[in-house]
Amino acid sequence: MKTTHQGRFHPLFVSLGLALTLGASSAYADSSKNQWQDQAKDAWIDGKAESMLMVNTDLNNFDINTDVEQGVVILTGNVDTELDKSLAGGLVRQIDGVSQVENDLTVSQPASKAADLGQAVVDTKVSAALKTSLLLNPDISGTNINVSVEDGVATLSGKVKSDGVRDLAVLMAENAQDVERVIDELKVEENA
Repeated sequence: MKTTHQGRFHPLFVSLGLALTLGASSAYADSSKNQWQDQAKDAWIDGKAESMLMVNTDLNNFDINTDVEQGVVILTGNVDTELDKSLAGGLVRQIDGVSQVENDLTVSQPASKAADLGQAVVDTKVSAALKTSLLLNPDISGTNINVSVEDGVATLSGKVKSDGVRDLAVLMAENAQDVERVIDELKVEENA
């Protein structure tokens, strides 16, 4: 007796189709699982980077954005100095799983705060030294002379007794250490 399989699939083809479907599903599941794991790892790195930047008191972390793609951390936003930019990149580079850091941070203040602070200290020192020199000079009544120094420019204002006293005060200011220029706003008044 001969059996025909009209309208029905041959069991061999059904088995083969089922095997291919399961194999493809398994491969898709593996790639989907890897993709999910990569995304989870990137999210972990991103959270760790945000936390690390947040706890660092030297950085204004609210202006720093982090994105992570396949272990590559991309930093964007604004920082005050090149040192801050370098610090942020160095901190993030230490995180486990980071393969690379693209530091696209923008430095918003070209002059560093440290340089500004250093100049302010120098200006204060020069002002105090010059005022002391004027007060101690017996030929000058330094109590009527105001001294201010900003960025190495000394400004003398107030009242002096004569042109000679004025010239001496200006000369002392010009010869003071760290003075680049002197602005003379002194007024000559005989009763000064």
